Amino acid sequence: MRNYTTQMDAARKGIITPEMETVARKEYRTPEEIRDLVAKGQVAICANRLHGKLDPNGVGSMLRTKINVNLGVSRDCKDYDVEMQKVMAAVNMGADAIMDLSSHGNTQPFRRKLTSECPAMIGTVPVYDSVIHYQRDLATLTAKDFIDVVRLHAEDGVDFVTLHCGITRRTIDQIKKHKRKMNIVSRGGSLVFAWMCMTGEENPFFEYYDEILDICREYDVTISLGDASRPGCLADAGDVCQIEELVRLGELTKRAWEKDVQVMVEGPGHVPLDQIEANMKIQQTVCMGAPFYVLGPLVTDIAPGYDHITSAIGGAVAAASGAAFLCYVTPAEHLALPNLEDVKQGIIASKIAAHAADIAKKIPHARDIDDRMADARRVLDWDRQWECALDPGTARSIRDDRAPEHDDTCSMCGKFCAVRSMNKALNGEYIDIL
Repeated sequence: MRNYTTQMDAARKGIITPEMETVARKEYRTPEEIRDLVAKGQVAICANRLHGKLDPNGVGSMLRTKINVNLGVSRDCKDYDVEMQKVMAAVNMGADAIMDLSSHGNTQPFRRKLTSECPAMIGTVPVYDSVIHYQRDLATLTAKDFIDVVRLHAEDGVDFVTLHCGITRRTIDQIKKHKRKMNIVSRGGSLVFAWMCMTGEENPFFEYYDEILDICREYDVTISLGDASRPGCLADAGDVCQIEELVRLGELTKRAWEKDVQVMVEGPGHVPLDQIEANMKIQQTVCMGAPFYVLGPLVTDIAPGYDHITSAIGGAVAAASGAAFLCYVTPAEHLALPNLEDVKQGIIASKIAAHAADIAKKIPHARDIDDRMADARRVLDWDRQWECALDPGTARSIRDDRAPEHDDTCSMCGKFCAVRSMNKALNGEYIDIL
């Protein structure tokens, strides 16, 4: 019988939960260290008490950088079986979290299937589901309708929910006054903005925040404070709309912690490379070290079809500068619902960014596998190289497709291979080139 409500409540009572023990083992930390970080809010263990299949992970800047994968159906691509294939492929490729962003059909069976079968953290954006759940136009929904969907997702076992609590009616005037180039590009943020404009009422996720906190406390759901005003292009990065919302998210973080509710804070977006580190440091200060969850950031606006690369560049800098959680971006970003290959490319790009950042931050044992790869390359042991590779299937297929004449070389260098020559020279062997 649990004698605590949330992971944060347990941590503050001095209790080390099974989830904390699992996270400590994965992160090469002591359970006491993890408990202390959870108590401070610097690590979130997103673990709804109803998600029985969960393999817990911790999200925090001092831990291994985590990867989230966005999935879900739309009106134009509505096959839930295909989405489930993507889910399992993502988990097999090492995704730490799956966000169901479905915006069509009966969403609840898929959501429940995720929380009953998937070991990764499961996240949702309840405002997306509100129109679908009630099958009513946005303007006809009430504040109570939105809050009830938050509870529904909590009851379904979701580990974290993105809620756009930080925009208010004041934001409407800001957006109109400051003439952003891309206005609001957050889908959830735009829905809240539109609802406020049509009804004349305050943002329900802000106005009834305490009620939402009570729901999250009951089920131990982590709030991911959505950045509705995140920049959708380089020109909008760091503007007053983004920064003022961030300040409000810092205030909401403190209120959540007062109720022992865990928090992650979401961040940009599109940001010039030279501004990323400053964005991370401002968030860490304003939000008191709460884990920062970023989409990208994308460092240029001109690479549709390659935005997994623009995102990985920004993600590596962001994570090295303090971001804890990277939301993957696929080649289909800005263009279409990602297919299975897009999902794979997005995950690999994000994992490269996360791993590079972990090495830079000197996360315990992060570089071990790189050192093993170097050892395997030095002796030209191809099988051991595949064992160390992030995507061994692709690496092996490239070599097999362009196989060399001699196994101890590759088809680029042949007998000019520096590694082969050095091994022979150091062993006193004759070095044949022709």
